[in-house]
Amino acid sequence: MNWYQIKNEAAVPSPAILLFPDRIAANIRQMIAIAGDPARLRPHVKTHKLPQVIRMQVEAGITRFKCATLSEAVMVAGNGGTDILMAYPLYGPAMGQLFLLIRKYPEIRFSVLADNMPQIAAIEHLAQSNSLALDVFLDLDVGMERTGIPPGPEALNLYRYVANSDWLRARGLHVYDGHLNIPDPQQRKGACDYDFQPVNELIYMMLELAGTTPGELVCGGTPTFPIHAGYPERTLSPGTVLLWDWGYSTKFADLPFQHAAVLFTRVVSKPGKNKLCLDLGHKAVGSEMPPPRVHLLDIPAYEHIAHSEEHLVISFDGADRFAAGDTLYGIPMHICPTMALHDFVWAVSEQEATEKWYLTARTREVKDVET
Repeated sequence: MNWYQIKNEAAVPSPAILLFPDRIAANIRQMIAIAGDPARLRPHVKTHKLPQVIRMQVEAGITRFKCATLSEAVMVAGNGGTDILMAYPLYGPAMGQLFLLIRKYPEIRFSVLADNMPQIAAIEHLAQSNSLALDVFLDLDVGMERTGIPPGPEALNLYRYVANSDWLRARGLHVYDGHLNIPDPQQRKGACDYDFQPVNELIYMMLELAGTTPGELVCGGTPTFPIHAGYPERTLSPGTVLLWDWGYSTKFADLPFQHAAVLFTRVVSKPGKNKLCLDLGHKAVGSEMPPPRVHLLDIPAYEHIAHSEEHLVISFDGADRFAAGDTLYGIPMHICPTMALHDFVWAVSEQEATEKWYLTARTREVKDVET
């Protein structure tokens, strides 16, 4: 049998995600090997949203994490994480809920991102009204043009304001460069170093002009992970490396991670010669990207015919050898949104899907935070 196949196919409904804990453990070891020390890592949890994976990382010595949602923060707090950065701007009720979390988990260090003065003033007001000082990372935009403020004098002024506040603590800088999706590793490094130059200039201004230390430098995502690892003062924030997907494995051949998440699907109909209809609709596989959205491991190449809520229709020579009810396996092109579509995954041990792991952080509702 191939590594991704399971012996108890008849017991597993489809579509489903199969997770391979031994491969996740290998990816964690590889993360640490690249970083050089688990203390340098602050991995993002949005990829998996699973308490079991958090516990695996904590057992390996990783205790700092990045979260996109408060439900992810609750999951990390309940499974051994000791330092949580909310790496998504918090507005509305979310800020009040964060302070409830801080009260419930006083032993855990929470931080937020900020990139503008009104936001910082609102955070400061809430911190004061709750009598709880809060750590703040300044979010810098180095070319992503999504969140963050460009490095420069305005960013310096914001950081100085936070550093001088009675209710805020300047924790450091957050530098996400997700726009650097360059396949060639040398070109990617050159672009990464170029985009980081304004950050170095800002750090110089902090030290020389403002007498302020930059604090923790949280840098990069998965594509630039090994690049930032070459600078020992930087904290590293890969996420996709834990499960890996087909999009990253084909684009970034220099990154040595293993596929640890597999889509399990069945043929539900045969709508014509050399055509198969699979139960991998939009509700089962991340579909924000152009097709193909899944690499089918038993089919070298196929033509994408149609994709809807519950169905994926494909065409290829030799499709007639498959019958309705047959099973197929595939690696999603983008694992993060694919995971978020499923309530649970099947953990595979000795090629049997034996245990359900529930994505407790899939919901955005923040539960059990009131004290």
